[in-house]
Amino acid sequence: MSSQDAAWARAQAVRLRGTAMPPEGLPAALIQDSWVRCMQAGLDVTAAPQVPVTTGSDLAQRRERSEFVRRLAQAELESLGQQIAGSNFLLAFADPDGVILDLFADNRFAMSSGDAGIVAGSCWAEKLAGTNGLGTALATGQAVAVTGLEHYFLRLGNVSCTAAPVRNAAGELVGALDASSYFDSRQHHTQALVQMAATHIENGLLVHQMRSHTVLAIHSRAEYLSTWSAGLVAVDETGTLCALNARAASLLAGLQAARGATFESLFGEPLERLFTRLQIGPEAALRTVLGRNLVANLVAWPATRASHRGQDQDPGRPAHRVQGRALELPADLSAAARVGPLTQPTAAWVASAVVGVAVPGSAFVTADPEVAEACRLASAAVALGVPVLIQGETGTGKELLARHAHAGSGRRGSFVAVNCAALPRELFEAELFGYVGGAYTGSRREGSAGLIASADGGCLLLDEVQDLPLSLQAALLRFLDDSQVRPVGGQVSRRVDVQILAATNAALDERVASGLFRADLLYRLNVVRVTLPPLRRRKDFAQAVLASLRSVHAHAEISAAAVERLGQHAWPGNFRELRAVLTRALLSLRGPHTATPSLDWSEVHAVLPAAAERPSNALQQSATELIRSAFERCGRCVSRTSRALGVSRTTVYRHLRVTPPR
Repeated sequence: MSSQDAAWARAQAVRLRGTAMPPEGLPAALIQDSWVRCMQAGLDVTAAPQVPVTTGSDLAQRRERSEFVRRLAQAELESLGQQIAGSNFLLAFADPDGVILDLFADNRFAMSSGDAGIVAGSCWAEKLAGTNGLGTALATGQAVAVTGLEHYFLRLGNVSCTAAPVRNAAGELVGALDASSYFDSRQHHTQALVQMAATHIENGLLVHQMRSHTVLAIHSRAEYLSTWSAGLVAVDETGTLCALNARAASLLAGLQAARGATFESLFGEPLERLFTRLQIGPEAALRTVLGRNLVANLVAWPATRASHRGQDQDPGRPAHRVQGRALELPADLSAAARVGPLTQPTAAWVASAVVGVAVPGSAFVTADPEVAEACRLASAAVALGVPVLIQGETGTGKELLARHAHAGSGRRGSFVAVNCAALPRELFEAELFGYVGGAYTGSRREGSAGLIASADGGCLLLDEVQDLPLSLQAALLRFLDDSQVRPVGGQVSRRVDVQILAATNAALDERVASGLFRADLLYRLNVVRVTLPPLRRRKDFAQAVLASLRSVHAHAEISAAAVERLGQHAWPGNFRELRAVLTRALLSLRGPHTATPSLDWSEVHAVLPAAAERPSNALQQSATELIRSAFERCGRCVSRTSRALGVSRTTVYRHLRVTPPR
């Protein structure tokens, strides 16, 4: 039976049940091929799916066999849960047979059919459960989205799911990750998030399995070596390629980049020559034999290689830096593969935490897990072309994050930042959408293309978007719907390709409730929301201080006592205030001029405002009690608590310190 025959037969079954087919018509070939396999397996499209559930002892054995990959998957399930909270979803990780090992749910997710629940131990293999996210991803070895009536069984037509397979270092399927929701509450960016999460699991698994080898990250741009888009390559001591991830295979396309190939056959030089260059800096240039320029750094290396590099190892902190995130490895992991951060804030250590210099003199530091996650999510959203809303206090680096996401998107147009609070209201529309010559008094004779058009092919950041006038909010909403720009005074519209990002330090939900911000515009801008933590709460505070200091003076140093004193300040102005304080401290230095000025406790203490110390533990406890009390009043719903208090869901989770309710 062909795919078209299967599609026709299924359409007849749908018609007989009086159910409408999706308006888009026939689904993708991958779905049609799945329908063929289901029909050949004898599944009845109109019947209720019979999903078997394994025994408790078998489930325990399966979990034990997949112990390490499960631990990686559990971390991704929790992270995904925070990213798509509020959409009534269910997240699942299944083994290669399609048996669900772990679940993570937002609110209560139950199949309306009543007889086909998703529970731990249930088997969603395609040959049993028909076309579905987990089963079809495992059957094809590809990421897949199955929406509504694309499910083989009609009774699953109210569900949408997206899944991605997970492979080990040898390329073998070891499981699949899935996000399911009701059809009406599905989010279009979920597929990209699930694929990213699967990539993180695969990268962590590769590093773990290759712990006796050297693992390199490669990319065409140095600032993305610590992101999920970097390739990972594992080589043994002879320079033989032992493993690589999918991204590395893509970067090395056209070469014989398979297990068993030699490093020299790919890059035209011995591996030791690259190691020599990596002695000098955190990354080194690399060129393939086909002439493609790349850059590489070390992700992990065995103890012998670490000794050769002269790096201090901290056996008590088994954490690899994998794709911009700290990957916590099991305590029993061989010490040969444990790589922790250097014990002193050396220049190389700080350089490894700087993702990119987005604005001259401003380093974007992402060693904090919350910042790294925001960076990862924003970059993925921009790559997917969906709007991003960036939240955070003033000075937390919202524009830097937006610029970083733009730089990694591959978009060739310009990055244009618009401060919505700075433009005069009467000129805002003309500045944003442009105007024809003579459109208003004082306008230029030749007219202006406008800020949106100047970002054609690139990204437009609407900073302080809460100050966008209501009249302009309607115009912006119209642009988001049709991507058409018509200049003030003009009669002709033209289509532009612009990625929209918005940034705010205000609670937009409250502004919507007050009638100051359109709810429909918030829904469009808030497809993906990321929040940058304030400086006082960042776990990479020492790195942030040193990077900020180096942005003021390239060779300045600072003592540990001075960093500790800075850590006692509340930093209401965040990085802007920090750079100002460090600048004043450098200017206060007495004595002869030196090429490497050094700040100690006395210099920073003298220039710190006395009235802005970091909140005491008592105040922090009070805030925690307030949030927990609101959590109970809101029916133990994190989303409602977040809206009631005007804080992010991440803040609520942090104070609750509990797993989100299932």
